[in-house]
Amino acid sequence: MTRIVAIANQKGGVGKTTTTINLAASLAVEEKKVLVIDLDPQSNTSSGLGLSAGTPSRSSYELLVGKYSLGNLVQKTALPYLSAVPCSVAMAGFEPEVVTVDPSMRHRLLKDNLPEQDLSDFEYLLLDCPPSLGFITLNALVAAHSVLIPVQCEYFALEGLGQLMKTMERVRQKWNSSLVIEGILPTMYDRRNRLSTSVLEELKKHFPQEVFSSIIPRNVTLGEAPSHGMPAVLYDVMSKGAQSYMSLAKEILAYG
Repeated sequence: MTRIVAIANQKGGVGKTTTTINLAASLAVEEKKVLVIDLDPQSNTSSGLGLSAGTPSRSSYELLVGKYSLGNLVQKTALPYLSAVPCSVAMAGFEPEVVTVDPSMRHRLLKDNLPEQDLSDFEYLLLDCPPSLGFITLNALVAAHSVLIPVQCEYFALEGLGQLMKTMERVRQKWNSSLVIEGILPTMYDRRNRLSTSVLEELKKHFPQEVFSSIIPRNVTLGEAPSHGMPAVLYDVMSKGAQSYMSLAKEILAYG
């Protein structure tokens, strides 16, 4: 069965897209068949995997609204085990459009358009969510088995986590009782910075069971690689950034 993981945090700039790209690539390097669905209208995950943003007729928006099945939208990437469905600017229109949909169906459009047989070729499906708790993210949470939450090791790191947890609890109670936290991932960590260390300690104090052992450092490679349309593991496999995501992939595989 395909493991569906939503990468979510309503705060922007926490390393969500970087995590989606590089975790997917690292799992692929471990020879796991991975599919990424970019649900963020900014399409940064698409470009970071070397794909141009989807055209208005061939993107994750069309999957979400049921215009095309998954098989018509999947694209190959430079890594043999990694495929993706790019996003397009059309996704920006989803939030205002979905209010016209039957209220009993608005939250499950993505789930209904991801039948198990369409996912049979993949072991992992990563859903890259936009930095909000709107209907796109809600659809991802209803479709997912678990949520991976990137949290930057900076001031206000814990701000917003409570709101995301409340949203997850609402989803569990109403639509997806089996939804769990895959883990909380500390990102942008700088061990020379006292604040980074303090934030990491606070995360572990409040969420002792949920914080990954793997920690993502501030790293030049992680910033440069997307501009070349490739994950860090292809751009500079020996960099600290690439190695930290390889560590995360192995941690997920070990405990998943």
